[in-house]
Amino acid sequence: MARAAAFFDLDRTLISGASAFPFGVEAWRQGLATYSDVAKWTLAALSFLISGDKGDGATMDIRGEFLARIEGASVSDLDQIGQAILPKLVSRVRPESRKLVAMHHEAGRDTFIVSASPHAIVEPLAASLAMTGAIGTEGEITDGVFTGRLGGPFIYGPGKAQAIEKLASDRGYDLNLCYAYSDSISDLPMMELVGHPVAVNPDSELAAIARDRGWPVVILARKTKRAVAFSGVAAITVSAAAAGYALGRRHGKTSALARLTRSRLGR
Repeated sequence: MARAAAFFDLDRTLISGASAFPFGVEAWRQGLATYSDVAKWTLAALSFLISGDKGDGATMDIRGEFLARIEGASVSDLDQIGQAILPKLVSRVRPESRKLVAMHHEAGRDTFIVSASPHAIVEPLAASLAMTGAIGTEGEITDGVFTGRLGGPFIYGPGKAQAIEKLASDRGYDLNLCYAYSDSISDLPMMELVGHPVAVNPDSELAAIARDRGWPVVILARKTKRAVAFSGVAAITVSAAAAGYALGRRHGKTSALARLTRSRLGR
């Protein structure tokens, strides 16, 4: 078993853009969201793309709305959404991210997606990328349907760190040897938990902390395979940075009845 792992945030880190929009559209198609829900989630995704996740509670609000929407939906309903949007998410995976995942595997480390997105979405994506696994937010399930409540920690902010600590304990990872990649200040608890935090296309707050603490900052190009990594005032290529890491260097559809009816008709 690997002694260490690399943990990747999803939106704007492993993938370019936000997963909320394709997820919201597919949820609407399956009767788990309204037009207004999709519009609200789309605006949130656009705000996230422009300025990142500021940890101001907006993500928590969307989580609450989504949990309410899936109340009464079956596990297979959410699994269908995950499979339907999988090709869209795979197409958004950054080429540089794929290389980082491969380099960690070559170095003998496990790799995980860690995201506030539903586990039914992140697990298939991790499998398609040959990653070790994924940690995503899970809803409580009773008799095969969602109750509208959380089934564990919300994988966001401190919740990410909590989930990683449990995984590390279960699998015997040495967190001092582990890596974490994120773009957002909201992931600071996860970044501080591991020995090798790496800021990827960071928002201004995370960039400032990375500079102060001497963390590597990796800037990934969106439309090309070019990438530049900065550590302090020095600049190196992302491949060189990743190679260094690999060596271990440090120091109407709203009612439950309507949703259930639609899900049954779709089977």
